[in-house]
Amino acid sequence: MSELNFVTVGDGTRIGYRFDGDAAKPVLVLSNSIGTTLHMWDGQVGELSRHFRVLRYDFRGHGGSSVPVGASSLDRLGRDVIELLDALGLGRVHFLGLSLGGFVGQWLGIHAPERVDRLILSNTSSHLGPASYFDERIAVVRQAPDMSETAEIFLNNWFPARMVAANAPVIEEFRTMLLAIDRQGLAGLFAAVRDADLRRTVALINRPTLVIAGEHDKVTAASHSELIAAAVPGAKLVVLPAVHLSNVEYPAEFIEAVLDFLH
Repeated sequence: MSELNFVTVGDGTRIGYRFDGDAAKPVLVLSNSIGTTLHMWDGQVGELSRHFRVLRYDFRGHGGSSVPVGASSLDRLGRDVIELLDALGLGRVHFLGLSLGGFVGQWLGIHAPERVDRLILSNTSSHLGPASYFDERIAVVRQAPDMSETAEIFLNNWFPARMVAANAPVIEEFRTMLLAIDRQGLAGLFAAVRDADLRRTVALINRPTLVIAGEHDKVTAASHSELIAAAVPGAKLVVLPAVHLSNVEYPAEFIEAVLDFLH
C-alpha cells in the first residue's frame, strides 16, 4: 500500500497516511517537521522499508490532511497519532520524529508509553521560545499573500548556507513542498510549538530512546538534544555534523544511527 489513505480523528480532522514495506515486518512510524509533508522522508523510506513496515502521515493542516480552524495543541497532535494507530489496529510501534515530530514523540513517550517500543527523537527540543517569536511568525504567515518569504526562512534554517546558495535539487524539492503548505495549517502548528513545554515531564519517558542532534542546528540547538538525552533515563545521544534536517543532509549516517538503535 503506497497511495495516500485517510483516517478521520475525534475532532473531525482527516489525517492522510501511507504505508511502505512488508506488512509482516515491525511498524516504524515516521513523523516529520513543521512545514513539510510525509515526503520529507522520501530519501529514507527505501532503506527503512527493507527492515520495517513504514507508516508516514501528514500533520493536520499539512499535505493531504485537512486544515482545521485555529490553533492546534501538542496534546491534539499526539492524540492524532494514537487515533491513527487505533484505526489501523496497531498496538506498539517504533516511533521516529524529527523537529515537531520529535515533540510528538516526546509526548507519546510521556503520555502513551504503552504504544511505543523504541523512540527516536531527532533534531528536536522539549521547549522552544520565546512565545512572542511564534506569535510574530503566526501573524506574518496569516497576513502574507503566499508562502514565498516563509519558505526561504525555513530553507535557511534547515540547511547549510552552501546548499541553499547552490540550490541543489533537494533544496528545490523542499521549496516546492513549503510553497504548497496551507498558511492557516502552518499557523496552527506554530501555536502547538509555541505552547509546548516538556522540560519537566520528559524525564518520565521510560522507553528505550535515541536522541539525534545536529551539531550546527539553528532551530533546535544541539544543546537541546543534550538536555533531552540527559533527562531520559538510559537515552543514547548521537550528534551529526548537520544543521536541522539531518536525515536529508547526512542520510547515510542518519540511517546507520537509526538502524543500529532499532536492531
